[in-house]
Amino acid sequence: MQTNILAAAARAAVLATALGAGVAAHAATYPFQDPALPPQQRIANILSLMTPDEKIAALSPDSGVPRLGIPSFGATEGIHGLVQRGESTRQRERITTTQFPQPPGMGATWDPDLVRQAGAVQSTEARYITQSTKYKHPMLMQWGPQSDLARDPRWGRSEEVYGEDPFLVGTMATAYTRGIQGDDPKYWRGAALLKHFLANSNEDGRGNSSSNFDDRLFHEYYAAPFRMAFQDGGARALMAAYNAWNGTPMDVHPVLRSLVIKEWGADVISSDGGAISTLVKLYKRYPDQKEAAVAALKAGVNQYLDKYQDELRAALKDGTITVADLDEALARKFRTTIKLGLIDPPAGNPYAAIEDGPAPWDGAAHKAVSLRMALESIVLMKNDGHALPLAKDRIKRIAVIGPHADSVHWDWYGGIAPYTVTALQGIRAAAGPGVTVTYAPDDKDGAAVKAARAADVVIVVVGNDPTCGPNMAQEWTDAGTKRCADPGDGREGRDRESLALAQEGLVKQVLAANPRTVMVLVSSFPFTINWSEAHVPAIVQMAHASQDQGTALAQVLFGDYNPGGKLVATWPAAESQLPPMMDYDIRHGRTYMYFKGEPLFPFGHGLSYTTFKYTKLRTSAPALAADGTVGVDVDVTNTGKVAGDSVVELYAAWPKSRVERPRQALVGFQRVNLKPGETRTVRIPLAARRLAYWNTEAGRFDVEAVPVKLMVGESSADIKLTATLPVRPR
Repeated sequence: MQTNILAAAARAAVLATALGAGVAAHAATYPFQDPALPPQQRIANILSLMTPDEKIAALSPDSGVPRLGIPSFGATEGIHGLVQRGESTRQRERITTTQFPQPPGMGATWDPDLVRQAGAVQSTEARYITQSTKYKHPMLMQWGPQSDLARDPRWGRSEEVYGEDPFLVGTMATAYTRGIQGDDPKYWRGAALLKHFLANSNEDGRGNSSSNFDDRLFHEYYAAPFRMAFQDGGARALMAAYNAWNGTPMDVHPVLRSLVIKEWGADVISSDGGAISTLVKLYKRYPDQKEAAVAALKAGVNQYLDKYQDELRAALKDGTITVADLDEALARKFRTTIKLGLIDPPAGNPYAAIEDGPAPWDGAAHKAVSLRMALESIVLMKNDGHALPLAKDRIKRIAVIGPHADSVHWDWYGGIAPYTVTALQGIRAAAGPGVTVTYAPDDKDGAAVKAARAADVVIVVVGNDPTCGPNMAQEWTDAGTKRCADPGDGREGRDRESLALAQEGLVKQVLAANPRTVMVLVSSFPFTINWSEAHVPAIVQMAHASQDQGTALAQVLFGDYNPGGKLVATWPAAESQLPPMMDYDIRHGRTYMYFKGEPLFPFGHGLSYTTFKYTKLRTSAPALAADGTVGVDVDVTNTGKVAGDSVVELYAAWPKSRVERPRQALVGFQRVNLKPGETRTVRIPLAARRLAYWNTEAGRFDVEAVPVKLMVGESSADIKLTATLPVRPR
């Protein structure tokens, strides 16, 4: 998404809000200002009062109508914290906000309630920036959560999504949506806009590439997280992707109206930045911008991030579109204005009171959610010989080495944190004054090796650069025009050319100098770290961009926190295990559901400083009705000496299905904290609809009346218990 589009919209929205407030104070009372009237009646009144030019203007991210005193709900990126790099209206400054780990890290918590809390933190801060007298900068519509799927680790935007599994991603997208929008029965705290619909997971050529697959994969895989966030989370907005599905660009795809609007109840459908232009320049589907803008409007788009206003005015003049077309589009969009309470008196709206006072990102509550998210996101990938946790009382010298040891990386969709703690800072603070901590960013002039040899233990911090390097951090180019300096890096506009970790050579040098080496991999996506997996005693993985990155890492390294994160994607052992990048049929070997061969690390993998035992897998009923729900129970015991989190992963398989099904599929999970020796019964609800397949002939989801194999384990490859659950027909 191009930042200048948001900046221009924000400036217009601020002006609309200021003008609207002044006009409203002196204007006559209109029916739309009466909150007792039904929403559709209020919206009809608004539309009757607007001029055609005002209607066209409101199809931008600035949804306000200044003349009528209707403020804009504004817009901002928001997938792991607000992104606001523009100037405030009251003073020239950058606005800091709480920054969580990148979505793969949030997904690695396997903790949807914590993700919901993060959404609430983000949305509360957006309300504060929108309503406080210090800022008055509208950003109540947050462009997130990112609900696409990491089907291929070479995708440059894997850093933006929760993982490869549709149920996991859908659960997290649902939770984040609920957090953004709040739980008030009448009003929203903020409005979530899901990105990017649909099957958007290649950067090279994305402007006119086609993601090709059948209806079953559409409904069972690619659309599933979006559907869950709409139906279970209450989302009402999404952004169409640049790509096409089976040859038809998403901005003009009939599925926007037939499914997203008609069945899911979407109110706002946004184009992506410059996407209307690609219909002309890259797809060559329309002769000019006017026809492309018209086609998008008729397909259901009612928010443009592209040049469209002159074009729609011309189309209205020549009869290509009508005022009724504009009214239909805006009637949907203004439902968001009403849900946010922007034209209602503040009384009764619990979110209207978020105004002046201390900035929420400086408060203890938001900091606590941030730190907990950072802690729960950390994955202990390997720990041979109990190399971790480190015993501070036995260590006098620690060497912290690596290019990522003294930085917290900004990414393409990260905002500005109120503070950051690097790995080096966190380790120094946790180690205390009695421990000497030395630092070498690399092995220039033998610095890293020298530091490693002199240390009792070495922490080597390596990974990717989310902006593709300092020379490209502020540069925006179309996909494929420039490559990242490191072929293992990627970001929006650039797919990865390699899964190899360029800095693994540094790890080899350090380990040769000191066998007591811990590898910390700060990464946005999987790497083929086969050598490290075979030789380094302990490997810890975490995502970029958390403001509490160093504090959380240090707590894990020194045993003040027991890691419980789990991987959200399959880590292949070699790129040769992957199908071609543009093969979107995941049945050909993608994700843990269809992967061929032995992965380096399986989906759901993650170790702990304690051990767990699973016993007594059973269900609350002897069979599952095709329209019912059962509880799947398992007893989990902490058999170690320290408290820790177990993530109970529930998978299903259909050995007697009449149609092709995945080898296994995640259908439930729960993260639970247990004290040493404690046993707890974990119940995971299993609705029959989670077991359904898409019946292409009937055009619906069906639940087969065949036995389902239930599997509970600590990863997709570490199944502890199995059971068979009969499924009865309706």
